[in-house]
Amino acid sequence: MLQGWRWYGPNDPVSLDDVRQAGATDVVTALHQVPIGEAWTRAAVEERKNLIEKSQPGRSPLTWSVVESIPIPDDVKRLGGKATRSIEAWIASLEAVAASGIKIICYNFMPVVDWCRTDLEWELPNGAKAMRFDQDRFAAFDLHILQRPEAPAEYSEAAQRRARQVFEAMTQADIDYIVTNIASALPGSTTDPLTIPQFRERLLQYRGIDSNALRQHLSEFLARVAPVAEGFGVKLTLHPDDPPRPLFGLPRIASSAEDYQALFDAVPSKANGICFCTGSLGVRAENDLPAMAKRFAPRIGFAHLRATKREADGLSFFESDHLDGDVDMIAVLKALLAENRTRSSSDQIVFRPDHGHRMLDDLAATKRTNPGYTAIGRLRGLAELRGAIRAIEHAG
Repeated sequence: MLQGWRWYGPNDPVSLDDVRQAGATDVVTALHQVPIGEAWTRAAVEERKNLIEKSQPGRSPLTWSVVESIPIPDDVKRLGGKATRSIEAWIASLEAVAASGIKIICYNFMPVVDWCRTDLEWELPNGAKAMRFDQDRFAAFDLHILQRPEAPAEYSEAAQRRARQVFEAMTQADIDYIVTNIASALPGSTTDPLTIPQFRERLLQYRGIDSNALRQHLSEFLARVAPVAEGFGVKLTLHPDDPPRPLFGLPRIASSAEDYQALFDAVPSKANGICFCTGSLGVRAENDLPAMAKRFAPRIGFAHLRATKREADGLSFFESDHLDGDVDMIAVLKALLAENRTRSSSDQIVFRPDHGHRMLDDLAATKRTNPGYTAIGRLRGLAELRGAIRAIEHAG
């Protein structure tokens, strides 16, 4: 498999030489500077591609292999095939990417909020810092900061008491922090940053849209874009919901094997694939990840490899070391490697170490880092994954 690395472009505190020194060969990036819904141009794609692949002659070669992500505009999620202008702009971006020889596009279909965490620097016993989703803190945000009218009916009395206690202990700085984490869009997010009033208004726009409607809208979108992608030999890989369950009463439709099977049945195009994110899918206890990797192996074009650890309440979790947590990473790697051996050299699975801990020199107060995307934490993760892959391959 090809060793990838997510890179946020010229302003990323992690340099391309850092990527090389971590041992990665394939870059995963996007044109984050382009507003959501606006078409990417071939010139802009080529400029980024040349920066990655040609700007440092003599260095170890890097290849831009995966686009993560071309954001899906909100109106596509709400209106499906009726959002004609947004879909046409997305197709134009796809064509620009394909013209530059990039064959994998990752995207998600999470409404209003993208990946969600309540804490970005939760201290681990070894002093490193990890991202965490604390269910009680989330409920405190939902019930007492966002004040969503439907929220009380969705939490038990015990959960509401705990959320009240958490909220009453919060300072204004604590409130500002969690609002930033949940509403203001984390790095790599493909949704717009929102104020609390904007958040409430966006939720209102989704009234009446249940999981069946959202799944239909995704199918209508793919019915338009998948034939174009297939014509260019491009794989569209849908990232799972993160966390893989409904938030704020919104439907989530990429959280389980059944969700993905329904999508592949609705749009059987070869271009319709999965980004196999072990961290997101692993949060849901009933997801059997090795079985899913085997079941959907031909559909996996891209993999995010990380591990999460569920806490006692079954809803809270934190980012653990890449080979630990609740994910049987070795079994997943065996399934991915078995699939990869059946493929041609031009169709290899690209994986990247996802969400690393903030540790060692990256803990310095003067060091700028993106939450989850530090250099050293991901370097450790990639080294562990690479070692596991070598051992599996050596064992035959």
